[in-house]
Amino acid sequence: MSPQELNLFVAATANALYETLPPERLAVLAAVMVQLGDTLAAMAAQAAFLGKE
Repeated sequence: MSPQELNLFVAATANALYETLPPERLAVLAAVMVQLGDTLAAMAAQAAFLGKE
């Protein structure tokens, strides 16, 4: 998947979720996704730091 295709996929997913979920659930889902992204980034950085990449 190219970077452009990935961008379109993420935007389409966000639009679909926006149309189907109430604002309160969207807020929780957004917070969970931010935490997931931050955790994955921290794990990848630590693995690189330890020379596992």
